[in-house]
Amino acid sequence: MSGRARLTVCAAIATLCASCALLPLVDPVGWMMQAAVLLMIVSGVGALTRRVPLARPLTVTAQAVVALLLLTVLFAHDEALAGVLPGPDAFAEFGELVQEGVADVSRYAIPAPVTAGIRLLLVGGVLLVGLIVDALAVTYRSAAPAGLPLLALYSVAAGLSQGGAGWLWFLIAGAGYLLLLLAEGRDRLSQWGRVFGGRSPGPGRPGIAGGQSWAATAGGPAQAPVRTGRRIGALVLGVALVVPAVLPSLGGGLLGQAVAGRGPGGGGGTISAVNPLVSLQNSLNQPEDRQVLNYRTTASDTRDMYLRIVALDQFDGAAWKPSERSVRDVPDRLPTPAGLSPEVDVTPVNTSISTAPWYAQNWLPLPYPASRVDIAERWRFEPEGRTLVGDRGQNTRGAQYQVESLLVRPTARQLEEAPAPPAELAREYTKVPDSLPPVVRETAKQVTKGAGTAYEKAVRLQDWFSLNGGFTYNTEVQAGSGTEAIARFLQQKEGFCVHFSFSMAAMARTLGIPARVAVGFTPGTRQSDGSTSVGLKDAHAWPELYFEGTGWTRFEPTPSRGTLPDYTLTDTPSGGGTDAPAPQPSGSAAAPAGPSPSQSCAPAERRVGPCWTPPAQSTSGPADDGPSPWAVTAIAVGVAALLLVPVLPLLWRLRARSRRLGDGRPGPKSAPDPLTARLEPGGPGSVDSAPPESGSGIRPGQAGAIRTLAAWQELVDSGWDYGILPDESLTPRKAAERIVRIGELHGPAADAAHRVAASVEQVLYAPRPRPAPGLADEVRRVRTGLHDAASRRLRLRALLAPRSAARALWALSSRWSAFLARCAGSPPATAVRRAAGALRLSRERP
Repeated sequence: MSGRARLTVCAAIATLCASCALLPLVDPVGWMMQAAVLLMIVSGVGALTRRVPLARPLTVTAQAVVALLLLTVLFAHDEALAGVLPGPDAFAEFGELVQEGVADVSRYAIPAPVTAGIRLLLVGGVLLVGLIVDALAVTYRSAAPAGLPLLALYSVAAGLSQGGAGWLWFLIAGAGYLLLLLAEGRDRLSQWGRVFGGRSPGPGRPGIAGGQSWAATAGGPAQAPVRTGRRIGALVLGVALVVPAVLPSLGGGLLGQAVAGRGPGGGGGTISAVNPLVSLQNSLNQPEDRQVLNYRTTASDTRDMYLRIVALDQFDGAAWKPSERSVRDVPDRLPTPAGLSPEVDVTPVNTSISTAPWYAQNWLPLPYPASRVDIAERWRFEPEGRTLVGDRGQNTRGAQYQVESLLVRPTARQLEEAPAPPAELAREYTKVPDSLPPVVRETAKQVTKGAGTAYEKAVRLQDWFSLNGGFTYNTEVQAGSGTEAIARFLQQKEGFCVHFSFSMAAMARTLGIPARVAVGFTPGTRQSDGSTSVGLKDAHAWPELYFEGTGWTRFEPTPSRGTLPDYTLTDTPSGGGTDAPAPQPSGSAAAPAGPSPSQSCAPAERRVGPCWTPPAQSTSGPADDGPSPWAVTAIAVGVAALLLVPVLPLLWRLRARSRRLGDGRPGPKSAPDPLTARLEPGGPGSVDSAPPESGSGIRPGQAGAIRTLAAWQELVDSGWDYGILPDESLTPRKAAERIVRIGELHGPAADAAHRVAASVEQVLYAPRPRPAPGLADEVRRVRTGLHDAASRRLRLRALLAPRSAARALWALSSRWSAFLARCAGSPPATAVRRAAGALRLSRERP
């Protein structure tokens, strides 16, 4: 393998090694095979164009065009012209996929599903980095700067992963880059001659051999290129270690990775909570309803077993978010819920909860209000919201814990007769910003007109949103932000649970009712084994209003989601529950095997809202979205092959001409192509003897003969391309006359053909051959004459489908025959011809 081919392979390997850091971010990892196949194709195109050779910018352009075509076939074949060529529709599709991919990155918990947008970002990113690395390290022969895109790729993966990328991925990425540096160093040293390992010869030992490089015998420290590569490698690896340490963790969000507690292990401290709106909405956009947790409970009726994660109690007019509050160690028994009176009926409930191994976030899902939590590891308690928060990176991945909680069942009369809340609590939880649009307050007053108590106002708000206000549940509506978001929702009357819960809580505050928004999960679906399964699509948001004597009380303003509490229904008893369905049932009596589709939205609503309605079809598996990724990859490879095969003769011909008409410097760089620079003993009109390899000691006379015979072969093949079949029975002089006559050459072109033929006769028959200089220019004159005299059709045929490309097939056939002969144990005929040709080329008198 040549040095440049080795560099090409190492550049692709280095890119794939750095890309391995992306593997933990998504599941499944089949995209990696697609990226590897496409990267090999792009690298192969670069290797072919460099062998032609094309100008460096053209090489990079050719690789970029092929990469674009491959991505088009893989991601936008339906919008492309003939399924391959990207047009305006294809680029528009790319834009949409990129936008969706960027949104999905922040939307999904780690490991995220490989959606179409994420797949495009992954595969396209690997191809882009691979193209840059290949251009820097191979095309422009500068491997050290190629570490920058590799570092960028690894750093992105480290920043997106929770806690930084693992040490294994770092070692793999670093090893790929060092391999690339080593390959470039060896390639540079090989240009000085053959490189030998080992120490320099000591005193009295033989010195440098004839073909040995100075680099092989330099004693002491390592060679300068190797030292430079080691220094750069150490610097880049050091930066790669530091960057993940200082980058913030970007993955997860509320349902993937939320905030952690701060402060020392015991006592106080604070938690800095993030706004869970985006995480709630986006986590529900998973293409399948993955199970988040499973629980068993002693409650006979699970309709009110909402699992609460966090409460959003700060409202600035634009968004709801949790406060920054003090945390402490988890006590053996949690304090009595604020405002709960002994007169209210409560039922103790014991629940055993197990979270999924992939579900990693820092808030612990709990039934509300919890009175005791038995869980190991590092968790802190926030008393105001009654939530547990992971400390120092603690999360819920694979957690198993026991919870004692209270099922609070107030009556409508108790809520209606509730006294005024404490003044301090009322001040904090009824605050609304001055920027809140007046329409919010006016609408709240209009809806609750005539209501005498806070309870009646709360029920009227809930019924107006969920029953008689004309609102439509629509997840196609964006969540929105800013002070006008609630006013816009009240006007359009379309939205999902985020809109309903946020708006009801804000309107309740304008009426003087303490309110906040809870985020968590609906009760889930009972399974056949007695447990209850909760999936991502059970995520929900609901308002909590405070009533003295009951405490924070759940309301359900979102249509078709969850269940209306018994204490908000007219003439409905509040005591003992049964397993009978709620007034708004959310599932069938059958026990499904996984998270309930009853908590899901229709397929058209999947990409927007966190509140989902049941899809019409079964949820046993994802819908068939078309051909599988492997089929699309196979199509992409097939299309790439179809695009490359027609131009192979052209590329081979350009490469052969470039090698035959080289710059004329002796040595391995100017050695003719082994397939075309061989002298056939049976006829003077072709070449069949391979030149010696680098380091074999080609003598000046032999080098000149090789160049002369290569130029003659190019002249003969040029005539063949323009329809003049070679005649092996003719001498060079007669063959040149035939080319001049049939090709209608005149003037300088005809003279050039005769001069090349005369030089060939000198090499073949003269006692002391003196090859003429400038034969490459002479051959080019002949080609120009043939081109000018040919018709347009013949010119196109000579360019796109040169007849002389048949020599490539002959060479392959000859090598195959030689291989079979070696396997059979007999000397191949080609070896005999090669030896005879070498004897003829070496005829020189001392």
